Amino acid sequence: MKTATRNFLRYWLPALLWTALVFFASTDTFSAEHTGGVLAFVLAHTVGEVSETAFATLHFLVRKAAHVTEYGILALMWFRAWRGPSTSWQLAWARESLAICLAVAGVDEFHQSFAASRGSDMKDVVLDTMGAILFLTLAHLIWKYRHGTSLQPAPAGGE
Repeated sequence: MKTATRNFLRYWLPALLWTALVFFASTDTFSAEHTGGVLAFVLAHTVGEVSETAFATLHFLVRKAAHVTEYGILALMWFRAWRGPSTSWQLAWARESLAICLAVAGVDEFHQSFAASRGSDMKDVVLDTMGAILFLTLAHLIWKYRHGTSLQPAPAGGE
């Protein structure tokens, strides 16, 4: 298999598939109405009955944590795609990943504005972006700890 094909399958395809999953999650299938039923089932079979107020708060927090997590993973997937087989860390790759996450979040909220069971809220774009920043920052700190180095600017010529 050619190196370009192997690199596409290994680095770019996972990022593209996760992006598609993010868009799928913005459909009616993952609306609050549907996720509420799943959460109610899980709670009923693990902790028992909870008050409506507690359930509403927990459901809200779970849904917002999902935003942070899915966009954090999206950022890491795109960072990995830009990085490819390199083991270094380039700020340009993090910026490109963040830009993609911001674009996906904006398109995602726009898409949700057309779904009757969904709502569109620019605060979710901010939350999604913060999730991407959080995961990229944590990944950089882990990389820096493991390699004992600091963030390297992109080399001249724009890699």
